[in-house]
This record gives sequence, C-alpha cells and structure tokens, in this order.
Amino acid sequence: MDLDGFDPNRMPRHVACVMDGNGRWATKRGLPRTEGHRAGEEALFDAAQGALELGVRYFTVYAFSTENWRRPAEEVRFLLEVIADRLLTRRRDELHALGVRIRFIGRRDWRVPRWVLRRMDEAAALTAANEALTLTVAFNYGGRAEIVDAVRSIVASGMPASKVDERAIARHLYDPSVPDPDLVIRTSGEFRISNFLIWELAYSELVFSEVLWPDFRREHLFEAVREYQARDRRFGSAAAHEGIPG
Repeated sequence: MDLDGFDPNRMPRHVACVMDGNGRWATKRGLPRTEGHRAGEEALFDAAQGALELGVRYFTVYAFSTENWRRPAEEVRFLLEVIADRLLTRRRDELHALGVRIRFIGRRDWRVPRWVLRRMDEAAALTAANEALTLTVAFNYGGRAEIVDAVRSIVASGMPASKVDERAIARHLYDPSVPDPDLVIRTSGEFRISNFLIWELAYSELVFSEVLWPDFRREHLFEAVREYQARDRRFGSAAAHEGIPG
C-alpha cells in the first residue's frame, strides 16, 4: 500500500468501530435483515486488512451488544451464526495467516450458547501468539456493564475505597492490556456511542461516516485516519492556562 498522505508518526495505535447499518443496508435492497449481517462480515475482514496495511496495532469492533438480545429471536440466532460459524471458523484461519490475534471482551453469561463460547476460545487460543494486529471483538458487551463488572471485581478483591482511582478501575476492565482507542468510527450516519467503550473513549477522536457498514471498506478506514491525523489532540492541556476545557 502507498502511504503517501499519511504521517507515520501520527498513526492511531488503536482504532475502534461501531459497525452500524446492516439492517438498513438489507432493507434498501429488499432483502431480509439477516443478509445485511452476512454482508457485514466481508466489510469487517476488509477493514481489518486495511488496519494491517496502515500499521494499526489494535482494532476493536462492536459485534453484539448486551441490548441485542432484545432483537427478534431469528435475527439473534443468525447473528450468532455469523459470528461463530463464519468469523470464528472460516475467517479465523485467514486472520491467523495474516498474523492477527483475536480477542474478545464482554460478559460470558448464561445467554451465550456454549458452542459460541467454545468457538471464541478456539479462535483466541489459535491466534494467541500473533503480533501483527490485535482484533478485539466486543460480544455480549456493554460499556456500562463493563464498568459495573470492574467495580464488582474491585470490591471482591477487598481493595479499600481510599485506594480506588482511575488506574485501579482501568486495571479491572475486560482487557486492560489493550490501550484506549485513539480513533472511534461509527458508520451509517448515526451520531452516538451506543454504550461502546464509554470508559476507554474519554479522549478518543470520533469520526462519523454516512456509509452503511456492509459497504465499508479499507478506503473508508483510510479516510477516517486521514481525518484523525488532521486534528489537534490536546487532551485538555493546551488550553488549560486559559481556564477552558481542551
């Protein structure tokens, strides 16, 4: 890939993505909503390849939220099949060949079928030693649930209240080895976070794309990274002397 136009010194280390618009993509084409989820699998694989080309080290995607269980049972079953049968079986081997490490964040509770958990564990074990890119799949995930689980873990550890600070909470999140995202992309023209990484994205740059997720490709990822590199990331410090938020 030609990296002309990119500043290699300002490449985001971690990019996260809310993959939105599968249902609308299918409806616009007179197809069942499930076909949008099927098409979204190809978008994810292409975007991951784009992250590899850019040298991004961490790529996190919102695959299934704690609220998605409320969808029609047929759609939920299909989503589980796309994630477990396609992403974690066929695509797993392709990603492994590319040096991608697959990780998961979210609750492993009674709602997740055992066969799905088994596929997740198999994908994580197979790719554990890979270092080119860490692809984290947020499955049965909610940002508020993650914070609740972190607080429960802290309480269970017996940590005194006086010792609880931001670093303590961060250490008890689902995967503290992954740095906070530098860039968060949401597709389909929606302008909200939808309970995604709400602790971790405190200082992330947000890019909202009109593209429906099944149409998203690495070129759209590159556009978002270019926009990211054009911004001035101050983290609140540059304007502090003026007494205003950064």
